[in-house]
Amino acid sequence: MPSAHFSALMSEEQIAALADAAVADLASRLAVRAFQPLPPDPPTGTAAGEVPPARPWEVYAQGDALARLHTLLHLQRAVERLTDQAARTAAEAGAGYPQLGDALEMSRQGARKRWPGLVGAPPRLPA
Repeated sequence: MPSAHFSALMSEEQIAALADAAVADLASRLAVRAFQPLPPDPPTGTAAGEVPPARPWEVYAQGDALARLHTLLHLQRAVERLTDQAARTAAEAGAGYPQLGDALEMSRQGARKRWPGLVGAPPRLPA
């Protein structure tokens, strides 16, 4: 979404596809690094550790999918933190609620509700 303060070099659809691919790749790499999927509980009548012969490739599929899902939760939280940080930086650079709202495709009132007191607040000193 172009605004008066930046212009898009790609269409919104292209940006969305690129973002989806980047997040999927990051989630996969982070899940592999952060989690070790475990095999599901053995079905009734199967010895512990024995792979059911019908579909042995699916033994870890559930654990892999759940590890990626949990990783996406961490990425979602990181995006929220980084969004708040970018909003503070934009406000410190002089952006108002209308500009913050435009950048996030929300109303000025929505931006004010999300970050009350952010615009017009004294700049934060680096720690």
